[in-house]
Amino acid sequence: MNQNTWQDFNDAEQQQGFDLIPKGALVKVRMTIKPGGHDDPAQGWTGGYATESFDTGSVYLACEFVVLEGAYARRKMWSNIGLHSSKGPTWGQMGRSMIRGILNSARNVHPQDNTTYATSRRRIEGFHELDGIEFLARVDVEKDAKGENRNVVKLAVEPDHKDYASLMGVASKAPAAGGSTGAPAPTAPQQAATQRPAVPGKPAWAQ
Repeated sequence: MNQNTWQDFNDAEQQQGFDLIPKGALVKVRMTIKPGGHDDPAQGWTGGYATESFDTGSVYLACEFVVLEGAYARRKMWSNIGLHSSKGPTWGQMGRSMIRGILNSARNVHPQDNTTYATSRRRIEGFHELDGIEFLARVDVEKDAKGENRNVVKLAVEPDHKDYASLMGVASKAPAAGGSTGAPAPTAPQQAATQRPAVPGKPAWAQ
């Protein structure tokens, strides 16, 4: 009996495993949000992006990060960004800090810049603005539920990092000195262009 390639797999190449991305590596990533269908308009959680845990009642954004370039291009990592925990405000505060860092990184805003322009760049209309956003991330390693090591993203690398400008392909910039207004950074239009256009009520994965 003759068998074709989809019946006899003896001559198929063996699976290729991947070594972990080294802890501390800096990589440019695109973040997408897996919609969980949990909305709370009073909190600004709309569009079905948030996920609520049936076990703990915690609320979070389930995020996938795809490395865009370099030696680890197309590698994927998964992490949650906390929004709410019944145990207290810490997890939500950590989530807000993470999102602030992501916005600073994606939009080339120095973390110490508090001008009117900079503060406006740290605001979003909704989570749709985070779905598909590109920024510089630092890779970490943690244990999964089975006790095996896995790569995660817990820190966005901001423009005050010495390698930010070269890895993001933008001009280096210092924090704005005082004042209540700030001129747009030269690279701001390019940074904004990396984000997907917002379609109200429709997450990026469905566009």
